[in-house]
Amino acid sequence: MRKTLMLAGLLAATSAVADEKPVLTVYAPDYFTSEWGPGPAIEKGFEAICACDLKFVAGDVLPRILLEGERTEADAVIGLNTDVTARARATGLFAPHNEDTSILTLPIAWTDDTFLPFNWGETAFVYDKTKLANPPQSFQDLLDAPDSLKIAIQDPRSSISGLALLLWVKGVYGDKASEAWAKLAPKVLTVTPGWSESYGLFTDGEVDMVLSYTTSPAYHLIAENDDTKVAAIFPEGHYFMTEVAAQLRTTDQPELTQKFMDFILSDAFQGMIATANWSYPAVIKPGFLPEQFAALPRPAKTIFFDEAQAEALRQPALDEWLAAFGK
Repeated sequence: MRKTLMLAGLLAATSAVADEKPVLTVYAPDYFTSEWGPGPAIEKGFEAICACDLKFVAGDVLPRILLEGERTEADAVIGLNTDVTARARATGLFAPHNEDTSILTLPIAWTDDTFLPFNWGETAFVYDKTKLANPPQSFQDLLDAPDSLKIAIQDPRSSISGLALLLWVKGVYGDKASEAWAKLAPKVLTVTPGWSESYGLFTDGEVDMVLSYTTSPAYHLIAENDDTKVAAIFPEGHYFMTEVAAQLRTTDQPELTQKFMDFILSDAFQGMIATANWSYPAVIKPGFLPEQFAALPRPAKTIFFDEAQAEALRQPALDEWLAAFGK
């Protein structure tokens, strides 16, 4: 009897070990893993093909990687963008993605063999056309608007969209960026740590315009059947942003991590981006964009700084912003 029990226990333990799935740990931004972010759909889709447990760890991705260094438990990261990849690359922690980037449909050329785009969009100020009768028709119109116009923006020290605004202003106004900020600052009702707080103020009617993306109205059109939210399209151009993923060279799951990188450019992944992340997929194929999404107005001009340019401009642009807002 005792031997039988011991054998049963051994078989159970062996079965449990056999049933254990490898864990893939991916660091991602907070928004990514929320119920309205793309994380849940991506997790479900990848776990269906990987025989693994995909574990997203939410938080500030780059600061955490910089702090942990070689000790990081991440196998991959997702949700960085090109305005911060220079600092990420400098750590030496990342490995090549080994993907064919010739299939990308970005509005810029992409040759980076480390950081892999999974979506893209352009910054914009969004407004409600039923509440703002005469929205600015250009960036200069925005600066010249009455100070009674109330705007919410994000802090460039904690938000990638806030940093993108710094570079957008720099791209449009160059050496006169300080003057532009001086004119814009009185219209900024609040500066929030992240995008969700700002956008919540806008949808609650607390501000007239909010710093967001040209694709933001797609959410309201598709999820709410609401066509009142509009992105103001400026002739001076809009700043291009792409979010990227990368694999850590320190991973103890290299084959599984590479499989995740492969999944990012798959039809299954890219096909869900438009309505899971409310942005353009990095690879656009027929059927990937709902008709409401595809009908969104696009800027005639794209403004973009590569990672070296963005890193060189970041501190001077931040100093100009801090001077205008007295922080």
